Amino acid sequence: MHKTYLLLAVLCLVGCAKPARQPAGQPLPFTVECRIKTTPVKNQGNSNLCWLYGMLATIESEHLMAGDSVNLSPDYLARMLLREGTTRYFFSRRQSDLSLRGMAPMALFYMTRYGMEPYDSYHGDSTDYRLLARKLMYAARTSRSLSLLASRTETLLDEQINFLPRLVFMLGAQYTPLEFAHSVYRRGEYASLTSFSHHPFYRPFELETPDNRLHQQFLNLPLDSLMRRVERALRSGHPVCWEGDISEPGFCFEQGTATVPARSVTQQSRQRAFERRLTTDDHVMELVGIAHDAAGRRFYIAKNSWGTANPYGGFMFLSEAYVRLKTIAVCLPAEL
Repeated sequence: MHKTYLLLAVLCLVGCAKPARQPAGQPLPFTVECRIKTTPVKNQGNSNLCWLYGMLATIESEHLMAGDSVNLSPDYLARMLLREGTTRYFFSRRQSDLSLRGMAPMALFYMTRYGMEPYDSYHGDSTDYRLLARKLMYAARTSRSLSLLASRTETLLDEQINFLPRLVFMLGAQYTPLEFAHSVYRRGEYASLTSFSHHPFYRPFELETPDNRLHQQFLNLPLDSLMRRVERALRSGHPVCWEGDISEPGFCFEQGTATVPARSVTQQSRQRAFERRLTTDDHVMELVGIAHDAAGRRFYIAKNSWGTANPYGGFMFLSEAYVRLKTIAVCLPAEL
């Protein structure tokens, strides 16, 4: 069914979770060509957890499109990462930081390590993760033993996020977190793709971004091939986890759009922007559809994780040129 949306607004977010104001442009109508089912829009709040929210939203939509209802907890994996990071900070004698930054494929890795909880079973209410990280680092600096630190860590995590259930209950069945994770994600189910010409095409390489903390590899494709894979996934009912740059002036959350000045984005211009650090790894969202404006220009519909305070209830429309120029990587079903 075709739907028409109008743009409004004034607030532009230029970081993973930090707002900055910018005047809104003229409203534009959009007609939706295809759209994938999603769970309700969440809000990552004062955190750098967009990579978790975007990847888990992608998994949720994949299940919804298959007729299965799944709503996953970013807070559960955040808790596991903070617990792990606090121990590492204790032993490193402050030589490493306690960071929750990452890339979308990291969520898949940590699901296989720590499992998963449903959102209804475990989530925090407006947890300030940056403040929590500072409290945990202080606990690590002032603890004389690992056992004391472990106790202080669990207390802080319980107080600042929520108390952790021991088992998962879904539809009358009982699971451990690992068993539940295995029921919603199979290892190798998603392919991680990118497109940069400083490495050979059709081969994987370790993407050189600061947030690639696990040194994960991404299959390198020519830009046109990458865009065809994204379009094919969306038109066949499969969501795409998008990772890219949101520092452009044309990226405005409250206006609900992301655009760059009209131009032809080539492999060469995209590469130049990456090498000059004009394209950086800033944010992760779930792509859930394709639309076009009144002039017939293509836009990709994205589910964001900054709450619902924009004209589309938290969704955004990214122009095709924006996606071609500003994509760092995508994750989509490996079978496509």
